[in-house]
Amino acid sequence: MAKEIKKTIEIPEGVTVTMQGKLLSVTGPKGKIERDFWYPGIKIEVAGSEIIVDSTVLKKTQKAMVGTFASHITNMMKGVTEGFEYRMKVVYSHFPMQLKVEGDKLMIGNFLGEKKARSAKILGDTKVKASGDEVIVTGYNKEDVGQTAANIEQTTRIKRFDPRVFQDGIYTVEKIV
Repeated sequence: MAKEIKKTIEIPEGVTVTMQGKLLSVTGPKGKIERDFWYPGIKIEVAGSEIIVDSTVLKKTQKAMVGTFASHITNMMKGVTEGFEYRMKVVYSHFPMQLKVEGDKLMIGNFLGEKKARSAKILGDTKVKASGDEVIVTGYNKEDVGQTAANIEQTTRIKRFDPRVFQDGIYTVEKIV
C-alpha cells in the first residue's frame, strides 16, 4: 500500500537547473529564475536531464503540492526559453488616456478626466510597452507578468459609477504563454 506520489519533468535543451538546499535555480536564454521550494514530506531532485518531484507521504495535501511544484517548475523552464506575454486593450469613451512607463510604474493619465495620474506597479524584470490603445506586458517570470497585468487592470477599476455605463479601463484581452 506504500505507493509513491511522483512527477518527472524533462529539462529542455539550453536550460540549466540547479538545486541547492531548498532553492531551485533555472537559467535559460531569456534569463534566470530562482525560487524556494519546501513542503513537509516532499523532495525535489535534479537527476541528469530531468527533475523529480516526489513524496512518500500519502496525504491529499502532499499529492496536491507535488502537482503544484511540478507546474511551477514547468512554468519557470518555459519562461526562460519562450517567455510570457499579455496583451491588454485600452478602452475609453470620453476621456482619452495617456500612458507612459516611468521606471517601475505605468502612469495612466486623464483616466475618466481625473487631474492626478494613476500608477500601476511593474514587478521584477517585466517589460511594459504602451502604444495607442494597446498595452503589451512581457517577461520570463509568469507570476511577475501576470501580477503586473493585474495591477494595471486594478488601477483602472471604476468605483462609485455604474460599470454598465462607464466601461473605461485597461483590460486583458489575450495571454500568450
